[in-house]
Amino acid sequence: MRPASLFSSLRQRIAGLRVFATGGGPPDLEDLWRDFNRKLSGLFGGARGRPASAGGGSGGGEPPNMKAVGGGFFLVLVVAGLLWAASGFFIVPEGQTAAIMRFGKFTQLTDRAGFKWRLPYPIEQHEIVNLLQLRQVEVGYRNSVKTKVLKESLMLTDDENIIDIQFAVQYRLSSATDYLFNNRSPDETVLQAAETAMRELVGRSKMDFVLYEGKEQVAKSAEKLIQQIVDRYKTGIAIVNVTLQNAQPPEPVQAAFDDAVKAGQDRERQKNEGQAYANDVIPKARGTAARLTEEAEAYRQKVIAGAEGEASRFKQVLAEYAKAPQVTRERMYIETVQQIFANTSKVMVDLRTGSPLLYLPLDKLIQQAGTPGVPGAPVEPSGLTPSRPNVEQAPPPAEARSRDAQRNREREAR
Repeated sequence: MRPASLFSSLRQRIAGLRVFATGGGPPDLEDLWRDFNRKLSGLFGGARGRPASAGGGSGGGEPPNMKAVGGGFFLVLVVAGLLWAASGFFIVPEGQTAAIMRFGKFTQLTDRAGFKWRLPYPIEQHEIVNLLQLRQVEVGYRNSVKTKVLKESLMLTDDENIIDIQFAVQYRLSSATDYLFNNRSPDETVLQAAETAMRELVGRSKMDFVLYEGKEQVAKSAEKLIQQIVDRYKTGIAIVNVTLQNAQPPEPVQAAFDDAVKAGQDRERQKNEGQAYANDVIPKARGTAARLTEEAEAYRQKVIAGAEGEASRFKQVLAEYAKAPQVTRERMYIETVQQIFANTSKVMVDLRTGSPLLYLPLDKLIQQAGTPGVPGAPVEPSGLTPSRPNVEQAPPPAEARSRDAQRNREREAR
């Protein structure tokens, strides 16, 4: 049977289905399937066993039609070829690129996103790579910091302490060809490079620096070092960020480490308190020492100046004494007595009359009078009568009268 007759039979069956859809009777599915098999076997020359025609022809099978067989085979080849060629179409999403390989060898990269075509497999094949995707590898843990990988997270510091550190590395692809063809497993390369870089940095740092004040600096240094390592391997990867998720001592020694940290904090607190006390006491002591030094210097200058003044006054007095010794002695005596009486409130007077000693309570007299008293002739205070002798007082001796007369002449001469 020719292919044209097969297609005409299929059209008739489709027309029968349409008649059924518009309200006609349903076709017999077994008859349809049997008729289709008969036509297909006739197409490939299988006419044996086919019933005789209604015109009374012979019951023997017809010889295969080679032309019909060749046409059917060609049709199958054409359909298969079209399907094989259509398998070369593919779509490149936005922000991604495709690497095309011919017999396993890289040939080109697609320049833009869209609907693309390549030679069908196995001649050519393609690999789509997302250049904008932010990828991440986790070192020391998986999915959560509680899910630790101790063989990656335990590291030795420069001061021979062990710390448990987990961090994540985020990266993008900078070259699709390097990422696909230079390394067998580039993501695993990033993981190993990150672990190597972090172990190197931690091994050169102190434990307190990594755990506390140096976290950000360690992360920045690790980012640069990882980038240098992956560039050395030509992985086509650009490191974006390194984030320290957790850094702490190992769990078996966590309590002891906390005690050591508290002790260190107490030590620093006491040092700060001592320094604050020293800052408060030392300036005061220095100020007191400076004040005492200045007072001592002032006292020294005062004493020196007083001594110099006394020496100068003594020289002047000495010069006057050389001129008039008697007058100078009398004046010095009077000045001395005046200084003594100025500093005392009790005066004892000798009347030189042979009577008992008279005591004048000048301090009480001054308090009663309210005004300062001037020492002079003897005054009898109220309620206090001095005892006087009943005999007549003897006149003063001649020496006393001559001494008084000489004093009067000296005063007049002055």
